Amino acid sequence: MRYDLLHPADQILLMMDRIYGYGMTTTSGGNLSILDEQNQIWITPAGVDKGTLTRNDIVCVKPDGTVVGHHRPSSEFPFHRLIYAARPDLRAVVHAHPPALVSFSIVRRIPDTRLLPNERQICGEIGMAEYALPGSSQLGENIAAVFQRGNDSVMLENHGVVVGGADLFQAFQRFETLDFCARLEINARRLGTPTLLSDDQFGAMAHSDEPELGEFVPQSYGTDELAFRRDMCTLIKRAYDQRLFTSTQGTFSHRLADGSFVITPFGVDRKYLEPEDLVRIEGGAVEAGKTPSRSVHLHKRIYELHPHIDSVIIAHPPNVMAFAVTDRELDSRTIPESYILMRQTPKLPFDAVYRNTEGTAARFTKDTPIAIVDNNCVIVTGQNLLNAFDRLEVAEYSAKALLSAGCLGDIVHIGPEQIRDLEIAFKL
Repeated sequence: MRYDLLHPADQILLMMDRIYGYGMTTTSGGNLSILDEQNQIWITPAGVDKGTLTRNDIVCVKPDGTVVGHHRPSSEFPFHRLIYAARPDLRAVVHAHPPALVSFSIVRRIPDTRLLPNERQICGEIGMAEYALPGSSQLGENIAAVFQRGNDSVMLENHGVVVGGADLFQAFQRFETLDFCARLEINARRLGTPTLLSDDQFGAMAHSDEPELGEFVPQSYGTDELAFRRDMCTLIKRAYDQRLFTSTQGTFSHRLADGSFVITPFGVDRKYLEPEDLVRIEGGAVEAGKTPSRSVHLHKRIYELHPHIDSVIIAHPPNVMAFAVTDRELDSRTIPESYILMRQTPKLPFDAVYRNTEGTAARFTKDTPIAIVDNNCVIVTGQNLLNAFDRLEVAEYSAKALLSAGCLGDIVHIGPEQIRDLEIAFKL
């Protein structure tokens, strides 16, 4: 989707619908704004239900202070204006109160973005602004002062978070990623002490030396491929809606009958992905004019080594990832469905996807359809699109159940005899 071709009011409506729809703010909480090329600030209105906003509710405040629209601008308009004055490079601001970030704000801590490899780069340095009365000039000055130091994401003491960006999608991406980090850290601390990535591990990711792919121009798109592209997009959007993917993270691929495969693109919003955005990989070359997900070489090698695998997902679901960033194992012996679909769920070292593609791909035998990579991701394989997606869902639900069970009592796993019965009954 070309966000830059949408009117500011439509961009704000689109993003507020996502934020409210995913439970990241309340009916009366949160506000979004865009500074346009005429230095007009478009902003959500005061006192209007976030669940029923229309484009006609969005307010425009001109540089001289004139308000155009049916409503008053948000009561927190003052800090939006002060942020833009302090940081001319920012053209959009997101403010909201997602529960996980509120949890951090009321203990006056900042979520750690060093649990996974990409989050620190997306969010940048995160600051903390001192508490002040909502809507007051003092709050605006406190927030603007932190932004002026170069922070793009600012936690507010006992309040929530404010995030800026070069456009509204970048601001939303930072906001969504910071909320994900907060939810992940909370989950991980229920299990134990989270492990942070070292500078060497960040370096391993930055200097991975996979060979570049050549390009080819597809001569046609067969009926089967068109169907797979459609079905992949449906499941990718479902994965986003279920918060198994984030807007720019989460990779899905599927092998075609001729041995080529189709994979998600790099950096494209998963919420609005369309069939034409997907990338075909054929004979070691990439569909011309497109950039595949960075894990494309691992997908390619998995397909080459394993005829029984036709779909691969790499994702960062927050409950599974709590096990990835601690020393706890995700044991599939919880309920029959979990064991049937997950079987063995080994943990692989962080750099397994960067420096040992061959060894990592080899792990996905019929007995090992899923693996967790320390401080990185979960890799899921399947016989088809739905089988892989189902396995990802079951892994996340199993992880969530284990996290919740910890406060109820000692976990009792399915025993060896029951496991043998399952393996016989379901021909595992």
